[in-house]
Amino acid sequence: MNKKELMKTLESLDMRPGRGLGQNFLLDGNLLDFIARASGLEAGDEVLEVGPGFGALTEKFLARGGNVTAVEYDHRLADYLRKRFADSTLKIVEADACRVDYGELFAGRSFKAIANLPYAISTVFIARILDGAVLPDTMFFMLQKEMGERLAATPGSKAYGALSVRCQLDYQVSIARIVPPEVFYPAPEVESALVKFVRHDRYDLSDGIGKSVSSVVKLAFSQRRKQMGKVLAHGPYDEKSVTAAFAQLGLPLEVRPDRVSVAQFYQLGKLLRKEAHDE
Repeated sequence: MNKKELMKTLESLDMRPGRGLGQNFLLDGNLLDFIARASGLEAGDEVLEVGPGFGALTEKFLARGGNVTAVEYDHRLADYLRKRFADSTLKIVEADACRVDYGELFAGRSFKAIANLPYAISTVFIARILDGAVLPDTMFFMLQKEMGERLAATPGSKAYGALSVRCQLDYQVSIARIVPPEVFYPAPEVESALVKFVRHDRYDLSDGIGKSVSSVVKLAFSQRRKQMGKVLAHGPYDEKSVTAAFAQLGLPLEVRPDRVSVAQFYQLGKLLRKEAHDE
């Protein structure tokens, strides 16, 4: 769908792209092909697409043999998609993507999440996915460039934060391509990035370890400019346990959280999980 066709479709539906919904529609055919290809989608794959819009990406996924489940909040777009893809296998879920239970939706089946993700919901949606009982095997999202840099950030950078660690506990995160505003309508005010997430199994987050690691990460970054040892010792952990854990990992108590690696956060979560006052 080129810009002229998109404008006609918008007019026929008496709608304007909603800034509040983060609706920026992709117009570049080459980029759409790149997304479908670089996402690793293969025939027979279960695909979750959030914010499908007018189905530009959806069409590519279906053409490659994907079994697509699209979650769309705007009822006008959901109706449009039902009509456009009436003869396909597309499943449309009309709902708020940040409230859907994806484990239930896919009934335990493995799936890939690929989307031009509405920027207004990206942070909340990704956190929702990460907290779910069933994680996608891979994810490939169009995000604001700043958001992509946060998710792929490494220790020592300003972008590195709690969400960086949380994502990288489960996924290898990398930026596949920087995308200019001109390929969207309406054009966003910032650059975008295609971000790839590939699932790994480096860390065992079962038996409450994941919850403990997340608690340590959240507390540490809540005061990211302060000495991490002091922050944790004034939280749900006693000073003796924190000191022992840091010593075991060779970390100075004065370290700031943006200098602590994902692996070190994981080990801290394991060491401190039995020391929390509420456990």
